[in-house]
Amino acid sequence: MSIAENRARLEQRDLYPSTRFMGSKRKLLDDIWAVASQFQYDTAIDLFAGSGVVSYMFKVNGARVISNDHMHMSWQYTKAMVENNRRRLPSSTVERLLHDTGKSDRFVEETFSGLYFTDDENRLIDRVRSNINALSNTYDRAIATAALMRACTKKRARGIFTYVGLRYDDGRRDLQLSLDEHFRLAVAVINDAIFSNGKRNVAICGDALQVATPKNALVYMDPPYYSPLSDNEYVRRYHFIEGIARGWDGVEIQDHTKTKKFASYATPFSSRNGAYEAFDSLFKKFRKNILMVSYASNGLPTMDEIIDLMRRYKTEVDVVPVEHRYSFGNQGHKVNDNNNAVREYLFVGY
Repeated sequence: MSIAENRARLEQRDLYPSTRFMGSKRKLLDDIWAVASQFQYDTAIDLFAGSGVVSYMFKVNGARVISNDHMHMSWQYTKAMVENNRRRLPSSTVERLLHDTGKSDRFVEETFSGLYFTDDENRLIDRVRSNINALSNTYDRAIATAALMRACTKKRARGIFTYVGLRYDDGRRDLQLSLDEHFRLAVAVINDAIFSNGKRNVAICGDALQVATPKNALVYMDPPYYSPLSDNEYVRRYHFIEGIARGWDGVEIQDHTKTKKFASYATPFSSRNGAYEAFDSLFKKFRKNILMVSYASNGLPTMDEIIDLMRRYKTEVDVVPVEHRYSFGNQGHKVNDNNNAVREYLFVGY
């Protein structure tokens, strides 16, 4: 690859909108690609896509991408910008989505009144939600839903929904812009990130163990970490935008909680034994493919245990350490003191 081609790919990669999702691998893309680029494969499978930035990186570098996550909010991002190769949302449609048609179900206005946004902002969210449901094109819906989620997180201090009210207002520009301005800007950055790599990429919302296993694939795993040192619960932080992504369908809001969250999704990674067994099952299922795992030093199983598990199914196992600092302590006493100076490991089995 020439210097100009490499620069063009990096510029395209960096068009993917930044998210404030906990544990995003955006800052580790160079390290991940430095390892992944050493292998030959047709398909890259991102089993726990999260923010979607790694899936997008593989797309930029020419692989057919299968991007999976059990969170609907992740699925909407990757549907809009990984699976979608060409469709963009025109400004005329954006304005129609913001227009009051009188058909709102008032769900957010009535359920979350006084919690995260003003009454007018809640009505705007309901209005856009209702209008999105009227869109006929699946990619239009994905772009608009992703933009609404992004607008809500940008407008929300620290981008999380673990507290109510307007604490943490640090005067940032994001907090000064109106929600409709955020929505327009979000559509614009998502539209800018849409491109075709000439492959039929797929975004899935499901169980990692149910993802198909094509031949000649690299399977990248960035699973949720089980750690006694950190609170890694996604649903608790992002339940509001996850609710937007799935229309609160199939969840039971816990009305007794101050934040009106819903129950966390069941995952084997919520305990040490469950995580150990889940890794073994994943390594076994994808044993015929190149295996690549991102994992933090404060997670369990330990580094040595993951190596032993991977060696059950792969003859060669390498470990690449990467220095990294997470910043997802959200309780006052933990900020800047939450054991977040960790080493990230990239495990590779082939």
